[in-house]
Amino acid sequence: MSAYGHQMEREFSVQSLSSRGGSEMGSRYQYVSGFYMTSFAATVFIAGLVTVGILLITLLIALAVMLQSCQSQHSGVIQSWKAHHTDDYCKIFVLQAEINKWEADEYPSVCNAYIVRYTSEGQYARDLNFIIWMAEGYFSSITPLDNKLGVVLMDIDDIFPSSSKFSSPLSCVECIEVVVHLKRILILRLYNKLRASGWPLMLLTRKSGQHRNSTTNYLSSEGYIGWSSLIMRSDDEMSMNNYEYFSRRRAMLEKEGFHIIGIISSHMDALTGPNVGKRVFKLPNPIFPGLQHQHESKQQCT
Repeated sequence: MSAYGHQMEREFSVQSLSSRGGSEMGSRYQYVSGFYMTSFAATVFIAGLVTVGILLITLLIALAVMLQSCQSQHSGVIQSWKAHHTDDYCKIFVLQAEINKWEADEYPSVCNAYIVRYTSEGQYARDLNFIIWMAEGYFSSITPLDNKLGVVLMDIDDIFPSSSKFSSPLSCVECIEVVVHLKRILILRLYNKLRASGWPLMLLTRKSGQHRNSTTNYLSSEGYIGWSSLIMRSDDEMSMNNYEYFSRRRAMLEKEGFHIIGIISSHMDALTGPNVGKRVFKLPNPIFPGLQHQHESKQQCT
C-alpha cells in the first residue's frame, strides 16, 4: 500500500474512534427532568395537605351550621310576623262580631289561639285596667252637678253570677272564670271611687223588675251600696231587645231632667243609640261573642 493510502487509513480510524467516544460521552451525561425530595420533606408536604383538607371540611361544616341557623331564625321571624298579623285580624273580627252580634259558629278557627292568649297571657287584665284608669281620670277631672241631675250609668250585669257555666271554643272555662272574677273586683273599685267623689250612680240591668228584691240583696252583699237608682225591665219591656230597652230608658231619663254624663259597660247594646251622654267607656269583654249573647238572653228571661 502506498504511503498516501496508509495515511488515509489512519485518519479514518481516528475519526471513527472520536465518533464513538463522543457518542459514549453524550449518552453518559444525558439530562433528566424532575425534582428531588427527601423523605422528611415528603412527610411535611403530606402533613400540610392533610391539614388543609381538615380545615376545608371544618369550614364546610361551619357554613352548613350557619346556614341552618339563619334558616331557623328566618323561619321564626316569618312565624312571628304571621302570628302578629293573625292577631290583628282577630282583634278586628272580635270587634265586628260584638257590634253585629255574630254567633259562635261564625268565628274563624284561626282565631282560637288568640282567644286563649288574650285571657291566659294577661292582655285582657291590662286592657281592663287601662279602660278603668281612663274612666277614673275623666270623672276625677270634672265636678258633679250640685243639683244631682248629672248621673253616671253603670251596667251591672257583668257582676252577676252566670245562671249556667260559661263554655269556650277551646275549653278554657277556668280562664274565663278568672277574668270574670277580675272584672267584678275592678268594677266595684271604680264604683266606690265614683260614689266617694259624689257622682250619682244609676245601675242598669237586663233583668226583670220582678227580681228587684233579690237583685238588691245581691248588690248589697257584693258591696254596691249608696246607688241612686236601679233600672230594671218593666213587663211591657220584656219583649224588647236590649238595644231598644236601653234606648228607651235613656230617653226617659233625659225627659225627667237628668243629664247623662257617662255610661260604663262591656256590652255594645248599652253604649249605642241616642242619649248616650258625654262619654261612653267600653270595658273589654273576655267572653266568646256568640256565647256572650246567649248568656244575655238567659239573663233577660230571668
